[in-house]
Amino acid sequence: MDKKVVDIISLGCSKNLVDSEVLMGLMESNGYQCFHDSDNPHGGIVVVNTCGFINDAKEESINTILEFVQAKSEGRIEKLFVMGCLSERYLADLEAEIPEVDGWYGKFNYKQLLKDLEGENYPVCEGRRHITTPRHYAYLKISEGCDRHCAYCAIPLITGRHQSRPMGDILDEVRQLVKDGTKEFNVIAQELTYYGVDLDGKQHIAELIEQMADIPGVEWIRLHYAYPTHFPWELLRVMREKKNVCKYLDIALQHISDHMLSNMKRHVTKNETYELIERIRREVPGIHIRTTLMVGFPGETEEDFEELKEFVKWARFERMGAFAYSEEEGTYSAEHYEDDVPEDVKQRRLDRLMRIQQNISAEVEAEKIGKTLRVVIDRREGDYFVGRTEFCSPEVDPEVLIPVSERSLTIGKFYDVVITDSEEFDLYGSTIKKTI
Repeated sequence: MDKKVVDIISLGCSKNLVDSEVLMGLMESNGYQCFHDSDNPHGGIVVVNTCGFINDAKEESINTILEFVQAKSEGRIEKLFVMGCLSERYLADLEAEIPEVDGWYGKFNYKQLLKDLEGENYPVCEGRRHITTPRHYAYLKISEGCDRHCAYCAIPLITGRHQSRPMGDILDEVRQLVKDGTKEFNVIAQELTYYGVDLDGKQHIAELIEQMADIPGVEWIRLHYAYPTHFPWELLRVMREKKNVCKYLDIALQHISDHMLSNMKRHVTKNETYELIERIRREVPGIHIRTTLMVGFPGETEEDFEELKEFVKWARFERMGAFAYSEEEGTYSAEHYEDDVPEDVKQRRLDRLMRIQQNISAEVEAEKIGKTLRVVIDRREGDYFVGRTEFCSPEVDPEVLIPVSERSLTIGKFYDVVITDSEEFDLYGSTIKKTI
């Protein structure tokens, strides 16, 4: 069994994935061979990077750890380490309940793993991130933590206060990734519009994105996880003027009724939310907005839910996800509200909301038929090359399917594609020409 081979398993969000990629780069620069999300362990060491956000994610993390505990007991692996949000939040309990794990690390001290393997006096080389996504795109994390403290959210309990990365470090990473072949940057943070406030009291997200857009070789920049309160309007100018900043914004709104927004501690009103959506669409024509909504928060009435349904019909979000409230221990809502909406009511409301969105999504995609869109090719799958437009984030948004029989396309290249047909969540197209 090769003690210098490491399997890293990433669970949860893209922010976790970036941490795994940083650890892989660190270990590879110090003589280890790393594999990511492999179905079968390759060597003697497994690292599970956990998620601790909601109950389903916590259950998945625990089950994954226990699977590798079993593999260790059967001699299929030698050492098992755990890092990430779950162990950051429940370290003492996990250490007591799963003693078979050789080492527990949180969200921020996982680089200590290498020194623990090799000894404190081991000379550690930092190394560069090992990108696990297709080479042409990468996630770019610009901050950690969150200062918003929404009533239902456990993230601040896990990650602490907002901490922005220095702008120079981010821009240097972008330049290096461009040299390595990355063309598309999916900018991520728990709350990206807050970027810079912890440094000098000012929002600097527009400045950061504008400077990124001016770096040669950056073809697409896509923005994830904005917050509606104190939205930085200058960012819309950058999105409008910079052709390589995608007309795409991921902004979680959660609800629309003033009753729910107040109880959720969102610090925004119904009218302000309507005005926000109107202004975004007015200042950035053609933008695709992705949002996330919640049903079943404590105290949600049928009237509250009807307001939410009408909002979804009005806003016609191009991309929308929804989920049912799940009580998280330690949060304000868990300590101050009764989880009083029955589970069957939560599920019924969730199903009704998503049926509305499915019809909207089908109409939005059908409107693209006959249009020529710029598409990047991500992979070949069966009889199709599979790509995305600027309006589509990897893994979560609609894709464009182009028949393999039409012509040979190159993974990671951009093509002008005529959209010929659509389904509820996918498009079909025919290539015109390669653009880069």
